[in-house]
Amino acid sequence: MVTSSPSYLCYFVVSVLLLSLPSHSADPDPLQDFCVADFTRASKSDNVFPCKPIEEVTSDDFVFDGAREKGNITDVFGLNVTDGNVLAFPALNTLGVSMNRVNFAPGALNPPHSHPRASEIGIVIEGTILAGFVTTNNVYYSKVLTAGQMFVIPRGLVHFQLNVGHGNALSITAFNSHLPGASKLPLNMFSTTPSIPDQVLTKTFQVDQDVITSIRSKFG
Repeated sequence: MVTSSPSYLCYFVVSVLLLSLPSHSADPDPLQDFCVADFTRASKSDNVFPCKPIEEVTSDDFVFDGAREKGNITDVFGLNVTDGNVLAFPALNTLGVSMNRVNFAPGALNPPHSHPRASEIGIVIEGTILAGFVTTNNVYYSKVLTAGQMFVIPRGLVHFQLNVGHGNALSITAFNSHLPGASKLPLNMFSTTPSIPDQVLTKTFQVDQDVITSIRSKFG
């Protein structure tokens, strides 16, 4: 019988433990101080964008002014989302973080959606917002939040925010990915190209064809 020496056994146990540890990083770890994205050399298949030549990087690259104003609220749901991800703020490339500014008109809804590549944490700056999410076991958690309160949404879970106050509302949300993505359920179902077959939708929602037609018309 062959016996393992204590040192080899120790190495084996440590290796197994390291392999079993989950990764909490949504994006690849950076291999340099920073990598300001250079979209002129990027392709649509890039998982991490190429770096801007270091000699061309300036202090301005590390500042994003896009979230200073709320923007026009023209969304069918009554909100305006200012994305502060790598596509808008190239300095976030490889850093594993991003932020959004979300402005709500009275009664506005950030409809059920999920972020496939990141967990979300947010803080209410103004107004009163009902925030909720649903687990994979169909358990619903929610809370009415006011200015100064924070909320968190686990990665990939369907969630929403609804302005339940009498005036406008504002929240700032952050993600552990430079490009978290957003899969909005209403648009996923009724605004795809090409369209999901009506038979699939009528069976899914257990409704008649005219209901599906009516809903689809509202999303163009």
